[in-house]
Amino acid sequence: MYAIIKTGGKQYQAAKDLTLIVEKIDGEPGTAVTLDDVLMIVDGEKVTVGSPFVKGAKVKAEIVWQGKAKKIVAFNYKPKKNVRKKWGHRQPQTHLKVTEVIGAK
Repeated sequence: MYAIIKTGGKQYQAAKDLTLIVEKIDGEPGTAVTLDDVLMIVDGEKVTVGSPFVKGAKVKAEIVWQGKAKKIVAFNYKPKKNVRKKWGHRQPQTHLKVTEVIGAK
């Protein structure tokens, strides 16, 4: 059984014991999190699609780690003007371990 969930403006496939890297979710490592925005549930041959979300479906997960992604470096320059600008960005992220997928009732 697995579910398609929406968090942080993105969609992820969540199955039991799977580790997901998602946009930052508030909480300390070891904290349980419930994700309610379930778009679809697949249980063998049975597929339940929400409109937009499946009512009563949830995905329970545990926060494993909070941190930042790899640095993205950007660089701008204007030729013949001696104008150069370099900057970077590290997106905050959360690593989740899915503990349970609860289907619709």
